[in-house]
This record gives sequence, structure tokens and C-alpha cells, in this order.
Amino acid sequence: MVTVLKRRAAWLAAVGLLAGSFAACGKSGPDRPNEGGATPKDLVIKVATTDAVGSLDPAGPYEIGSRTLQSNLYQTLLTIIPGKPTPVPEAADCQYDAPTTYTCSLKDDLTFPNGHELTSSDVKFSFERMLKLKTPGGPAGLFASLASVTTPDKLTAVFTLKKPDARLPYLLTTTAASIVDEEFYPATKLLADKAMGSGPYELKSYQPGSAAVLGKFKKYRGSRAAQNDSIEVSFLTDAASLTQALTSGKADVGFHGFGPGTLDRLRAGGEVQVVDAGSAEIRFFSFHMRSVVARNPAVRRAVAQLIDRPALVKKAHGDHVTPLYSVVPAGFAGQVDAFRTQYKEPNKTAAAAILREAGFTTPVTLNVGWTPFQYGAGAKAEVLELKRQLEASGLFKVVLRSADWPKYLQQARAGAYDLYQAGLFPDYLDSGDYLQPFVRDGGMFQNGYRSSAANKLMDQEIAEQNQIEREASLTELQVLLAADAPVIPSWQGRFTVVAGKSVEDVDKALSPLSFLYFSPLRK
Repeated sequence: MVTVLKRRAAWLAAVGLLAGSFAACGKSGPDRPNEGGATPKDLVIKVATTDAVGSLDPAGPYEIGSRTLQSNLYQTLLTIIPGKPTPVPEAADCQYDAPTTYTCSLKDDLTFPNGHELTSSDVKFSFERMLKLKTPGGPAGLFASLASVTTPDKLTAVFTLKKPDARLPYLLTTTAASIVDEEFYPATKLLADKAMGSGPYELKSYQPGSAAVLGKFKKYRGSRAAQNDSIEVSFLTDAASLTQALTSGKADVGFHGFGPGTLDRLRAGGEVQVVDAGSAEIRFFSFHMRSVVARNPAVRRAVAQLIDRPALVKKAHGDHVTPLYSVVPAGFAGQVDAFRTQYKEPNKTAAAAILREAGFTTPVTLNVGWTPFQYGAGAKAEVLELKRQLEASGLFKVVLRSADWPKYLQQARAGAYDLYQAGLFPDYLDSGDYLQPFVRDGGMFQNGYRSSAANKLMDQEIAEQNQIEREASLTELQVLLAADAPVIPSWQGRFTVVAGKSVEDVDKALSPLSFLYFSPLRK
């Protein structure tokens, strides 16, 4: 019945539009101010990036390149806006009716660009489809606590959880929670190179690996209405091409691919804007508990006691990133600099005492893994600086071992290294998403670390509805991880965008999740 009603609504809208067009023919008036004059030129913003896009389908691969386009083409029930750390209404207003019942009331008159009405049936379809597909590398795992979505009426969607999960409002802001048109998308397979969402833009054309054109969706109803008419995205292959596109004026905005040296030169040259924003990306070194050496907490604590983050950041990244003293970066609820509190300043004497009390003869040999491309131009300099710091203490002998991605990832997860370089982009802007990958079995960065105390605290923070109590659990968990040191945080990134001098509101377009909202851009 919903499908029939939606088609009828789309047909009536089309008839009304056609009738309005006939009625307007030959007439002038205050609603047609350009009658007889020049037609205003469309405001087109040209964007360039080295990102790769795995899929336009929000049920598909979940990497940064895909999220950039998805976040501009689709609408979610809730969203995060600048200046507000908690979710706010986007397509719907939502609230908990009980610890395991979350009700969302959709706005009236939401539509897709093809004219189909957006209803709670589309919401139900979107979530059930995403969970059923379970795309490898996709977002289905984020919603493991979701039991069902029901639709009491066409504007109401009720989420029933298997157990209380305070993260749900944040999860509903992710591109994983994008609403798709149930009449456009197949239920049993991905639609990787097409898109039909209700976001601020509609897809006009797409050439995978080459280009995408997005046009302003004039019937969008949400907090990110486009201030331009269209976006032309070029997907480039390397940093040189990206830099040339910006300096030659072929692109108005460029992101993801500039090295620290290039950014410094562009900033000093003064011919373009170089705009920085805080990023939710973090880097860290992870021990693996399959290693006999790394399994001993004294080794892990001694390394944590020696690492000099400001020196590492300056040496490897030219201060383009920020030293990090917790697996949760600054600005998130419940965040504490737990490693700074636990280990204070780098101290050779304190580290030697830790190893001596555990019965170690120094120097202790550590095999440290790294990969040359996945983590950017500073990856090698970073591990070289770590090696220098540890060996300068006389307490460790570091053997560096590298491998290309994805072999490196396979070896790291298999425990081939005592300590290895890694990075994390969170799925959503919440402290818990930085902790779960390390604590939970099957987590993205599960390294064999097991702690019943950590799991108990994780359960508490997920289920807790009281924000003060939840932050207390988050803080306690960070303190525990600093004491056990299964991972050692190193730095928090920045998201940097380069733009032409005429482009306005670039700062408003930057997401802390390191993708770009195109809506605010204008010139």
C-alpha cells in the first residue's frame, strides 16, 4: 500500500508542476524578477581530492571517500552540527520512550529527488536492508544492538533494541544510517554507482574513479541547505595533481592528499587559503598479546614511560598534528589525558625501574611494524623517531619491519610484530567509539588484550542513560587502559583543506570525521 500511495503522490506532484508551468507561460510578476533580463549564472564549486570512493550506497564500504559523497547525497534522522556536541534533529525528532525503545517522528513532506515521498517505510527498509546485506567493510556491525524497526504510521519509526545502548542517537547521525528510497534500491544487493537520497544534493552524474557531479536538491528539508547550485568533484591520483589543480585554478577546493611540506609552501605563498580544523583521526602504536615480550605489562609500561610525543610529532609531522595522551582525543565527553597522568614526562630512570622489577635484562628487543603508504608521508619518520627514542634510553633494541598494505594489516592482526603502527577514524563523534575497537572481542584493533574490568566498564558506558554517570565510566576506562597500556596513543590529526581566495565559508564545510560537507561553500 505504501508503494502505491508514494507513486500516486509523485504523480500528483508532477501534474501540479506541469499545470503551474502552463499557467506561468506568457506571464510576468513579482515571482519572476528576471523576466526579460539575464538569467543568473549557476554557482558551481569545483572540488578535487585523492580519495577513492568504494560505493555510493550507504550499505556498502564505509571508508572516508565514500562517506564524503554519501553525507552530501543522503539524509539521516539525526545529525551533528558545529557547536553542538550532541545529535540534533535532521529528518526526524527522536527520543527514548524506554531504555530499549527509541521513537523517531519524521518531518512532514519529505521527498526524494525522483518525487517519491519519504516515509517511515523507507526508514525501516534502509536499516533492514543494511543489516541483511552485511557488506564486508560495511557499517552493519555498528547496529548490532538493534532488534527491529517498526512503523506505527507513515511518519513514525520505532527502534527496538536488544539491550540498552546509549550510542544509538550518535549512530543515527552516521552515513550508515542514511535513508534510501525503497522503490529505487534493490533489497538484496548494493547499488554502488547510483544514488537516491533526500540530502542537500542529488546525483547528476558519476564516473567511478574519475568524477561526480552533484546538483542542489531544492526540496531538501534539513539543517544543511546548499548555498551553491552544484558541485563538480574530480578524483585525482596523486598529491602533485591535486596541488596543480588548486594552484592553476582548475579546482576551487582540494582535500586529502597534501603532504605537510606542500601545505607549508601553499600557506607561505599566500595565493590560496589553507584552512585547518580539528580532526577525529588518531594514530597509535599497538602491542600484540601473541608476542611473549608484549604480553608482559612491564614492557608495555616501560615503552609508555619513554615515548616523547611532542618530539615525535615535530620530527615526523612538522607540528601538523597534536600529541595525544589518551585513546580518546581532546574535546570528547569524559576525555582525560590518562597517559600523561600515569607516566608524566618521559623518564629513563622510571622505565628502567619498571623493567628491573619485572626481572628483565636490558636491552629488550622489540620488533616494530610499519607500512609506507597507508599512514601518509610521515609514517617512516615516525617509526624512526620512535626507534631513536627507545634505543637512546639503552633499555630497548628496536628492529623495524615494513610491509605494504594489505599484507601489513594481515601480519599485524596475526601478531607478527611486538608493536605496530596503526590509525583510527571513528564511525561517529562519541568517546565510546574510540574505546570499543580495543576492548571488545572482534573489535577492529583487537590485539589479544583481555580485561574483565575493561569489558565491565564498556558495558556500563553503553547502557548508561545518565550522561554524568556515562562519562565517569568512560574516564575510568581510559585510566585503566593507560595503566595496562595495550596501545599507546601518539597523536591526533587535523583536517586541512586548501581553497581558492574567492571561496567562502570553507571552515563551515569541514567535518571532524575528515570529510567535507559541500553545502556551505560559495564564492
